[in-house]
Amino acid sequence: MSTSAVPITPVLHYAAFTTDPDGGNLAGVVLDAAGLDEAAMLAIAAEAGHPETAFLRAHPSQPAENGRTFAVRYFSPKMEVPFCGHATVASAVALAERIGPGDLVFETQAGAVPVTVVADDSGVLWATLTSVEPYVEPVGDLDVAQALDALKWRLDELDPGLPPRIAFAGSRHLVLAAATRERLADLNYDFSRLAQYMTDRDLITLQLVWRESADTFQVRDPFPVGGIVEDPATGAAAAALGAYLRELGEAGPTAVLTLHQGVDMGRPGRLRVELRDGDTRVRVSGAAVRVTAGG
Repeated sequence: MSTSAVPITPVLHYAAFTTDPDGGNLAGVVLDAAGLDEAAMLAIAAEAGHPETAFLRAHPSQPAENGRTFAVRYFSPKMEVPFCGHATVASAVALAERIGPGDLVFETQAGAVPVTVVADDSGVLWATLTSVEPYVEPVGDLDVAQALDALKWRLDELDPGLPPRIAFAGSRHLVLAAATRERLADLNYDFSRLAQYMTDRDLITLQLVWRESADTFQVRDPFPVGGIVEDPATGAAAAALGAYLRELGEAGPTAVLTLHQGVDMGRPGRLRVELRDGDTRVRVSGAAVRVTAGG
């Protein structure tokens, strides 16, 4: 669709998982998407150019002026995704700026996602999303080999203590752990080949990680299926990683993890991942800040 055909719809622009407009991951937020069809939402997301844009509609059971439950859909410049963590954080902060902090519910294609927004002592708004029910599943040796080939990585460059897995907490991600920070830092993959690999397996990103310490990780997320070389901060993948680490026994039933992402891109972000005993869902927290159009 040409730029002239893009519907004239107000799009707010936020950087999520940061308090710095030059950090984190950019997201578009459309607070009133009533009347927009899928083609229009995709065109608006492509025009915005961010990894994702969230489109909100007030839940029909609640008045638009004071309701706190919203139907939400997420579009990258190339496709719709079932769930997006950073656009959820951005949308929740945008709503809190208008209707106040507190509890929200986002009805997404992946399921209901509760979100709580609080203001810290300095007035910064922080959003915590609670994922849908996660799962972790094995991945075959051939699939791993094909992913590594597209990444231009070698099998002996992986951390044997963190084996490859598919992890889901709203969308599917292949988790691959680099043995060294240097391996993670050098990302130069075959875009079209990795995009086809991911499309064939219904993957949204690859969650590439390096374990800095027991509870701190450096992460990177290629997102070629969305038309994005790399996602600067990926809340859905962070939630999936939390489920992965718990499944492997690398994180306890109660744990708080810190993920640093976007460092190698010059857009550093910080994601807090929380696991709670007795609740299999994963919580991901971060701040968000309004930016000018185009970041």
